Amino acid sequence: MPKMNLFNGLHLKGVLWKHPGKQDSSVVFRLSNGGEVSSDGNCLFTASQKAMEARGVDARELRSRTVRRFLEDYGSLGEEEKEGVKEAVRHMYSPDLKRGWGIHIVQEEKLLAKKVERESLDNAIDELMQIGMQREIAAESIYRERCVPVNDGFSWAKYMSISGSLEDEYDIISLQYTEDGLLSVDENRQGHAAAFGDDIAIECLATEFKREIYVVQAHGSDGMVEEENCVFFLPHKPRSEVVESPVFLFMKGTGWCGGGADHYEPLIVSPSQMISQEKVAFVL
Repeated sequence: MPKMNLFNGLHLKGVLWKHPGKQDSSVVFRLSNGGEVSSDGNCLFTASQKAMEARGVDARELRSRTVRRFLEDYGSLGEEEKEGVKEAVRHMYSPDLKRGWGIHIVQEEKLLAKKVERESLDNAIDELMQIGMQREIAAESIYRERCVPVNDGFSWAKYMSISGSLEDEYDIISLQYTEDGLLSVDENRQGHAAAFGDDIAIECLATEFKREIYVVQAHGSDGMVEEENCVFFLPHKPRSEVVESPVFLFMKGTGWCGGGADHYEPLIVSPSQMISQEKVAFVL
């Protein structure tokens, strides 16, 4: 079968969506590519803004609302649920470096450095270098000692608030490891690195807007697929009731296995005439 463009198929045939609270209510949506967005770390929020057609709300506001929603919901969770969130955060941003090497070649830890403390951190690193320590080893030691690890719900909220702007309270420090030890330290000296959106952020966005968010994945490059069963719709459901129609995002893998490294693009939705379930591209 010759390759077909994913977006052509989704636009021509559409997808069938059933409202979770109204099983007798079905809608067919045609999906089209909403265009590329900048890969500056804010892509989840930029793509969501375009996919939602949220006028008057920019990507930074969406990021802020996502974090606020998380903190409100997190505060009402029981201890068992909070522990589940903590495990998910640790898995993405503070992995156990004694494990996982059968799956990953490189693992990464995220630390948060306060912008106002960068000079004092640099001075401390310089002091270690003056007694003969290599720059990266000195940086790893100081950052681990003085920075905030992203390893629970509250540190996740601090991390996800970072948009790479001067107004951020923290800078992101990334420590990369191989099984043999430290590989590199990304000190993010200009403070431009933003926190990439992850599954937790997507669920919070869904909850904030009371809309299901479907992340569309395709095997193949640039949305070119050989068979329809190479396409996956990954649902992210709100913790509240569903009020509006779903949002669709196309996810491009970046090849990085760490947390929050995928690139998102908007898919624009247009309602279509109802056709039989057998004729649509996908039933959600």
